[in-house]
Amino acid sequence: DAFKMSEEKKEFSSTLGIVFSCMGTVVGTGNVWRFPRIAAQNSASQGTLIFLITWMLFLFIWSSPMLLIEYVIGRYYKKTPIQSFQRAMGDKFIWCGGWVSCYYAVILGWCLYYLYEMIRLCIVSELPQTEEESALIFDNLTNSAWPALFHGLAIFLAGACVIGGITWIEKVNLVLVPTLLVIIVVTYTWSVLQPFGDYGIRFLFTPDVESLSNAKLWVDALTQNAFDTGAAMGLIVPYATYMSAKNGVVKFATMIPLINNLVSLICAITIFGTVFSTLVNSNPSLSRTGIVEIIKTTGPASTGLTFVWIPILFGSLGVVGKLLCIMFFLCLCFAGLSTVIADVEHTSQTLCNFGLSRRLATPVCGLLMFSIGLPSALSIQVLDNQDFIWGFALLPSGLMFQALVFKVGWNTFKEDMVNKYGIGDWPLTNVTMVIILIVAPIEAIALLIWWIYDEISATADNDPGSRWYDFGLETLMTCFVTWIALIILLVICNVIAYHIRPSWMRQSNRVGDVSSNVDAEAGDIGMKSMSLDEKRTPGDDASPVAATEEGSNVDNSGSDPEAGDQEDNGSVTKRSDGQNVVIGGGQSNSGFIGEESVAQS
Repeated sequence: DAFKMSEEKKEFSSTLGIVFSCMGTVVGTGNVWRFPRIAAQNSASQGTLIFLITWMLFLFIWSSPMLLIEYVIGRYYKKTPIQSFQRAMGDKFIWCGGWVSCYYAVILGWCLYYLYEMIRLCIVSELPQTEEESALIFDNLTNSAWPALFHGLAIFLAGACVIGGITWIEKVNLVLVPTLLVIIVVTYTWSVLQPFGDYGIRFLFTPDVESLSNAKLWVDALTQNAFDTGAAMGLIVPYATYMSAKNGVVKFATMIPLINNLVSLICAITIFGTVFSTLVNSNPSLSRTGIVEIIKTTGPASTGLTFVWIPILFGSLGVVGKLLCIMFFLCLCFAGLSTVIADVEHTSQTLCNFGLSRRLATPVCGLLMFSIGLPSALSIQVLDNQDFIWGFALLPSGLMFQALVFKVGWNTFKEDMVNKYGIGDWPLTNVTMVIILIVAPIEAIALLIWWIYDEISATADNDPGSRWYDFGLETLMTCFVTWIALIILLVICNVIAYHIRPSWMRQSNRVGDVSSNVDAEAGDIGMKSMSLDEKRTPGDDASPVAATEEGSNVDNSGSDPEAGDQEDNGSVTKRSDGQNVVIGGGQSNSGFIGEESVAQS
């Protein structure tokens, strides 16, 4: 039987390309910069182990399940988060996919500045030897206009990598991520070999049971793990649109977050070992409590912890230390760039879905990200505020992704979208479904309530500006007003889109727009056999292939932001076993599925 194949949405060219691109999304400055400082802020008088255990627990009962949702809906719907919510939940819930922040590129800008500054110091003088010398470099950065300039440079570099589409992104990540991992391991090795570095490592892994009653520790552990892994940020969804049925989403959602957390732990050991080693060497009489207090107060909310202490570590190693210091901040730049690339791809692909070409969407995205992130670049207090607000915002964001799965349905998500769809993947179990639909929502709501109660109780008698009802840098009122303002803005945009109704909103949600993938021995040409009884149940709005009436128009606009609208009439062919299968109706942008799209053999 002859059939017409449409131009397919581009996919990753190799498994390594997928692995390193997805790792680049989750392994970033959140591991190297944010995790050590959040661990420091949640260190009790005896140690940090309780925070580490809690943080690791949330990997299995929050982050990994949330990432699984992102992988699944990206691969299945072949659409960005806003369109995935529209397909799964209806036209009134597009706003749920717009829950993102734009301050991350500011930290990449810091990294770029520090790379430049460390190279300059290594050439013309020496690296800082004391905390005071190193802190002065950080203060000079944050009290100048340099962050704004490097913030723009960071977005420009990410946009340059994204404008060529997934092919360019994959090639960049194949270089960035392995180099990043090598440098992290080298830096870690040097830090643990320093005299008295074991003091910091012992403190990091010492428990203090009293800290279990601290609500902020639990909320910080969950939100940091989510920030570490990118869970519920929606950044994995655009990458997953380039994955096929042969790419196991359950495997990826399990293994990549585990590797990510290992990287975070290595970074924390590096920083804690460095701080204790340096301070004990310079001031032997300093107590452990005093050292911990210094860790917690390095920069506003310890934002300068990594930037202040890493140059000191390498400053004591002579010429080799200079080389390692440059390598470390190069590594930090790679880490940040790989994540900002995912952020830019996310927004660019969304703009492409609204009809813009990629060459136009990417610059527009860059301009938007620069404008929104500029206040954080110009003021470290604003950055601290944004980090506070959008760190905790990952809880309601996670609840939205869980609501999507609830709307799709247990069996549809578990069987049609994962187990029957994937080829060679690990099975999605009922245990994971229980975590997604029962455990995760309960923990998110419970932690939010506990956190709110704890903040109200702890800050009611504080000085003006830091009480829970004040508009301070880190207060409940500021947090909630910002969330509500964003929701109102997104809902307004949703209403406008609802009335304008772009082409991708004018399609029936009952017709799946995902590709049906062929068995490996069938030549990997993008088809997979399925019978009506096995693959479609009454009322199933998200089946991979649904029966349609003759001439039913399936508009897949936006499924490939890199190509223009294509026409795919599809056809029916008969396999050797007599099973009718659809060919050519999968990854196209628009097309028609005939009256026998799905037939019983």
